[in-house]
Amino acid sequence: MSSDLTAYLRSNRERFEQEFVDFLRIPSVSTEKRYAEDVARCAEWLAEIVREAGMDNVEIIPTEGNPFVVAEKMVDPAAPTVLVYGHYDVQPVDPEELWDAPPFEPTYKNGRIYARGTNDDKGQVLMHVQALEARIKGGFGMPVNVKLCFEGEEEIGSINLETFLRSAADRLACDAVIVSDTGMLGIDIPSIGTGLRGIAYLEVFVDGPAGDLHSGSYGGAVVNPAFALAQIISKLKDEDGRVTVPGFYDRVRPISETIRAETRALPFTDEEFIEETGAPALDGEAGYSTLERLWYRPALDVNGMISGFTGDGAKTVLPAKASAKISMRLVADQDPDEIAQLFTKYVESLAPEGVTVRVVPAHGGWPWSGDPDSPLFEAAAQALEDSFGRRPVYIGEGGSIPIIPLFEEVLKGPVLLLGFAPPGGNAHAPNEWMDVETYHKGIETIARLYDEVAARGI
Repeated sequence: MSSDLTAYLRSNRERFEQEFVDFLRIPSVSTEKRYAEDVARCAEWLAEIVREAGMDNVEIIPTEGNPFVVAEKMVDPAAPTVLVYGHYDVQPVDPEELWDAPPFEPTYKNGRIYARGTNDDKGQVLMHVQALEARIKGGFGMPVNVKLCFEGEEEIGSINLETFLRSAADRLACDAVIVSDTGMLGIDIPSIGTGLRGIAYLEVFVDGPAGDLHSGSYGGAVVNPAFALAQIISKLKDEDGRVTVPGFYDRVRPISETIRAETRALPFTDEEFIEETGAPALDGEAGYSTLERLWYRPALDVNGMISGFTGDGAKTVLPAKASAKISMRLVADQDPDEIAQLFTKYVESLAPEGVTVRVVPAHGGWPWSGDPDSPLFEAAAQALEDSFGRRPVYIGEGGSIPIIPLFEEVLKGPVLLLGFAPPGGNAHAPNEWMDVETYHKGIETIARLYDEVAARGI
């Protein structure tokens, strides 16, 4: 069947790309209300393309926000059932002036397709739909049962996902969940995700005088909230890059020597990473490599600071308030609620006299770890090897997808992170792109995966 499947995919390559372009043209930006009709239109478009692929019981399910698109192909009650999750909403395009072409007019250049949503996550969603079409309409059959669950609110925190999952748990019941919303280590290096960092996100508010003051009349005699905030932030890490919050590392699992050896063997260099980021140099917790810091160690970062006069020119003001947004990426077995409490207590203890400090939690998510030795991971590894011509690598993911632990909790099955986003693909940034050949190899991988799952079980 392998050669026949490849032939089917090749003969439909041009049409698959045109469908991808059509999908990308819909500005399904979930964070801005002015795009609400476009988000709804995108759900309708996706439901229709899923229906045309041969899936059954295709339905657009409304929520208090954006709708879900669900479908299924149930072929044998005795066969394993796989649920595929993805999202059709996309990030805003700001700053639009930094795009080389209109963000919702897909553009081809140097083997890439540029547009908002190419890799996060429209491209990866459509790979699954077109892989299913190849099997169903290509006459190759389905050796497993497949269900689809695509949402339109991932970029705004999956607001309605938990409620929907719990209410539709019977409908979505499965033996495993496949999520394609992650990336590859290299453009030609197929990868399987083995873990995600969790997150604790908080805001620190420092209040001083009743209102902004003239810095000449009051500077040097009144505590400056901006300076007080800077002092607090400067004490959150030590000179070795370790977070100083008491108890922060108590639950952190040490990195095994096996993992450290496997990580060192990956085709990764700091020089290439510096080039990807555009940063002048790298930094982080002493004693760990870059990938270990990103995948297996927790981190604390300032995501934004606000205080005083920030317009053009000069204004001699002593600000009344200052604030900062702080995120902490967590690893197994750190509890985001516990970390938020430890952070709050510590920051409050750092407040100097003359200001009031408040810490307000924003959101949190648990870290996640998969099992690379499971039949599900081995099935994916074989499918990737057959499509890409090389054995995949197992990689961590520095970011957070809080819904992954939720899927395991509600649906009681393992999760597979099967990502195809390219490194440096500019997800969430101007000029987001997807490698065209990777896109087609992704479709082929997913089409092959179902045979591998059926052969190994879950």
